[in-house]
Amino acid sequence: MAMPMVDGDETVTRDDVGKEDAAVRAAVCLFNGFSDRSRLTIVQHLALGEHRVVDLTRHLGLAQSTVSKHLACLLDCGIVTVRAEGRASVYALAHPEATLDLLGAAERLLALTGDAVALCPRYGTAVTP
Repeated sequence: MAMPMVDGDETVTRDDVGKEDAAVRAAVCLFNGFSDRSRLTIVQHLALGEHRVVDLTRHLGLAQSTVSKHLACLLDCGIVTVRAEGRASVYALAHPEATLDLLGAAERLLALTGDAVALCPRYGTAVTP
């Protein structure tokens, strides 16, 4: 049973809060998929078209194990798809238009925030991982 809670002029139920919490958790998982430099680089490269692991390894200068590990994460998150082509696995963006929209929005936000993101004391470029 949903218990009503008053929030200003609106009545909010615990079910509403639970759905909102679930949506926030899902968004956190999505953004974690993009939070690693290697994963983001792979996603940006897949925006150019589908690639095999060996292609990504060569183009990005990353180890095969690194590329495979990050592709597995992106696959688990539903960000990429994979299909077999002979003995190779070919990866592509699962939702290229939405992914490009998200990356474009990130670029616009970065342009608006300027150095603030890079200088962030918690996640900025001066912070060592």
